[in-house]
Amino acid sequence: MTLTKAVRFYETGTPEVMRYEDVEIGEPSAGEVRLRHVAVGLNYADTYFRNGTYPIPLPNGIGVEAAGIVEAVGEGVTDFVIGDRVTYTGFLNTLGAYSVERLVPANALIKLPEGISCETAAAMTMRGLTASYLMRRIYNFKAGDTILLHAAAGGVGLIVSQWAKLLGLTVIGTTSSEEKAAVARAHGCDHVINYSHENVAERVREITNGVGVNVVFDSVGKDTFMSSLDSLKRRGLLVCVGTASGPIPAFDPVLLAMKGSLYITRPALADYIADPAEKRELANELFDHVRNGRIKIEINQRYELKDAVQAHRDLEARKTIGSSIFVI
Repeated sequence: MTLTKAVRFYETGTPEVMRYEDVEIGEPSAGEVRLRHVAVGLNYADTYFRNGTYPIPLPNGIGVEAAGIVEAVGEGVTDFVIGDRVTYTGFLNTLGAYSVERLVPANALIKLPEGISCETAAAMTMRGLTASYLMRRIYNFKAGDTILLHAAAGGVGLIVSQWAKLLGLTVIGTTSSEEKAAVARAHGCDHVINYSHENVAERVREITNGVGVNVVFDSVGKDTFMSSLDSLKRRGLLVCVGTASGPIPAFDPVLLAMKGSLYITRPALADYIADPAEKRELANELFDHVRNGRIKIEINQRYELKDAVQAHRDLEARKTIGSSIFVI
């Protein structure tokens, strides 16, 4: 056993429940590798584990995404060797990413191609694979379709905007400030609505000449649920991809019929990368776009692991733009 540093928490609550401490790490068991992290992703989903929205046994580690170097491999691991650069994201099977070194299941890993750094990978694996399935699996987009994208200046939002433009879509984004609106425009948003002083649904109707959008990607939840429904065209699709403001309220499904025979889905990344072949396909398309400059990954905040509490404060206060990472 050797000691490494990790962030753990023993009770759910505010960012202050997280502790930066020494933990023991052993040799990899069958099917595992020992990984030395170079960079760790900071995702809004991390706050859901910390505050109890996603219940897990405690004490526990936190974080589900990172990139680094394989240091040792366990029995039966044939796809990776010592020295490989890899990235990963997942859910319960990868919990504990806020660490300097760790053991991780080999089947969660994705080998990094040349041209993709570990920092870039940590900033985009979860967000990028999310954008990949949203663009390629959720809806059969056609050039000329229109989407409404909440949190357009966030990590997922910036990737989705760029990908949507590659598909010929019109992108309407929402942000909370003019600074974020400028970032969203620079990454492909054709129209930006500042929800702090504009009525989102009304502006969407104005922009679309009363028709509405084909799809809404809503990562906010409770505060935007009704305006998202009211922004859709007849038989449009609401994709609930997060609940930053809290869970959406209970509703009678007849509401969907009353508002135009709408559809609603609440997908999870884990179900789109469970099949190894599909995960590879989604990852390869993402990596190809990034390596060739068609999609740019913005890392606008860098933290040290010991500053995890401040990182979560900034994230929940919506002070961050684009992707955030911990640099080891």
